Amino acid sequence: MRFGLFIPQGWRLDLVGIDPAAQWNVMRDLATAADAGPWESVWVYDHFHTVPEPTEEATHEAWTLMSAFAASTSRIRLGQMCTAMGYRNPAYLAKVAATIDLISGGRVEMGIGAGWYEHEWRAYGYGFPSGGERLGALSEGVQIFKQAWETGSATLDGKYFSVDGARVWPKPLQEGGIPIWIAGGGEKVTLKIAARYADYTNFDGTLDGFTRKSELLKGHCESVGRDFETIVRSANYNVAIGSSEAEVADRLKQLEDRLSGYVGAEKAAGALDAFRGLPGVGTPEQIIDNLTKLKNEGLGYGIFYFPEAAYDRSGIELFEREVIPALS
Repeated sequence: MRFGLFIPQGWRLDLVGIDPAAQWNVMRDLATAADAGPWESVWVYDHFHTVPEPTEEATHEAWTLMSAFAASTSRIRLGQMCTAMGYRNPAYLAKVAATIDLISGGRVEMGIGAGWYEHEWRAYGYGFPSGGERLGALSEGVQIFKQAWETGSATLDGKYFSVDGARVWPKPLQEGGIPIWIAGGGEKVTLKIAARYADYTNFDGTLDGFTRKSELLKGHCESVGRDFETIVRSANYNVAIGSSEAEVADRLKQLEDRLSGYVGAEKAAGALDAFRGLPGVGTPEQIIDNLTKLKNEGLGYGIFYFPEAAYDRSGIELFEREVIPALS
């Protein structure tokens, strides 16, 4: 199993209390520590407004950070989980990603999805197209990526995007282009797009959900003539780890207390629903047991989020000592 680490960028209110002038230093130092450690990759989210509600707190832009991480690390791979296709013209984004691939020496991963955060879509003037339209744009955009990175040029007269000889030179350093991660578990459309184009998928990380989505992906692969085993399946995990269950509970309480100061007690408590009872929460032994079951069902890659990372690295360090060696 392979391991990626989310870098706090503010979207989940995980840089609050840190002076904005110092926030890049925090993010860079975490990325360089991961670069020197056991992680295969570092990741950011592609969002503009904080959750669980928009605030005036920082949310740093994903692709700007990708470029900065490319220049300040040397080994670790760089991804976003996931870029929203509707936020940038795909030919332009293919060019941005190719440039960062050059800067990084060939270390970029392209996480891409249809997008979902309606508030920021509308705030930035993108409207909010229907789910079907967003998925149609995802499919066309991925086709543009593949053309651009494989041939240096992209032409598509599509329903959502139209490009005519859009040149992307130099091409990415990675042979065959930048790996594409299709994010989302939509059973009829998203997984079918993944079956056609994805090198990696990213969907439900619970045992039951992962097993179901995997079976559906396999069926779509069969229908389009793709070898299911050529796609690496991944999932994202929120982590609250401690050497005892009491330490885990304390870590969750600290998170709730921090969030409540910015979004109120009710929304802070609701945010913890994304942690409690899920595979990344527990002692090292409990998390290893949870992930081993998923690994046995075909989980090949986990991307892990530590909400306290900007303030306290002890959870990351415990995970590095205990969990990664047991599963990698």
